[in-house]
Amino acid sequence: MTASSASPYQRLHVELDARRYPIHVGPGVLDAPDMLVPYLAGRQVMIVTNETVAPLYLERLKRTLSGDDRDVREVILPDGEHTKTLASVERIWDALLAAGFNRRCTLVALGGGVIGDMAGYAAACYQRGVAFVQVPTTLLSQVDSSVGGKTGVNHPRGKNMIGAFWQPRAVLIDTDTLATLPGRELSAGLAEVIKYGLIQDSDFLAWLEARMPALRGLDVEALTDAILRSCAIKAEIVARDETEQGQRALLNLGHTFGHAIEAHQGYGNWLHGEAVGAGMLMAATLSQRLGWLSTEDMARVETLVASAGLPVTVPAAMGVEAFLATMRLDKKNIDARLRLILLSRLGEACVYDETPPNMLEALLVEFPRA
Repeated sequence: MTASSASPYQRLHVELDARRYPIHVGPGVLDAPDMLVPYLAGRQVMIVTNETVAPLYLERLKRTLSGDDRDVREVILPDGEHTKTLASVERIWDALLAAGFNRRCTLVALGGGVIGDMAGYAAACYQRGVAFVQVPTTLLSQVDSSVGGKTGVNHPRGKNMIGAFWQPRAVLIDTDTLATLPGRELSAGLAEVIKYGLIQDSDFLAWLEARMPALRGLDVEALTDAILRSCAIKAEIVARDETEQGQRALLNLGHTFGHAIEAHQGYGNWLHGEAVGAGMLMAATLSQRLGWLSTEDMARVETLVASAGLPVTVPAAMGVEAFLATMRLDKKNIDARLRLILLSRLGEACVYDETPPNMLEALLVEFPRA
């Protein structure tokens, strides 16, 4: 991670050999042409955003990208997880084709994780692959979904079941955008931040315990530090395992349970980070029952999740089969064996496919509901 004394921006890289790309973090990125223009493939630019983000930031980004005879267009999609469908991606392709965009065009994803995933998938497929740049505007997308090249859409039977690995040319994080983020969305992003401490960095976990009030209070220095550390951990893991053949699966702590909650409740009724927060608690509880976490460890996890404003219960209407039906479709599963990400200790995770079925079912029955 590097920073220039003359620049307000800090930079780290996702190391993928010839496809190496930077993550720039700092205030005012949206207004800095030198931060954005170098990553455009040609003169044709399609900004993909949604109805919530567009009134806040679209015109600023268009002004920054204009000039030098560039053709800058936009497609504005509805907001919400429920819009993360092939039909929405088709609207992006329709806009590209209507504008006559060629293989040297660049898609710029301006928004949260839903927009980033859909714009990335549209880029991966359009004319068999064109450039795209991530400009994430939510904490969750800044620390997680914008980094690593996972793109795609949901299916009624499972989250993110249709997609592709397609890396961006750059991830450009304007920390000023967090000032307009609703509190519920901020908490959802903090779930992914907590995840990094739990799976790989116990010192970061302790830092989060001390700084959670500052993070929820939108303290710029604390948020910047959290974003940088989260991105650094993810970048390290992605560089070692780009297509999730092994270690990258650890980034899914809480997600197997969380995706089941999202699918059952209807996409968007529980935010992704809210479902992951509850899912991490479920994974931690199972880890404790396996003898890997102490009572004190478990208390720390629950306290931290609650202090971030995240749920510590699951929906009252969800029974065992409602969980298992979606969990059986999880992409980590191999040969019908349910693979879960669990905690061997705080700060260290593992992929585990030997959970006794009766222990898992007991967890699903006994976990607190509300």
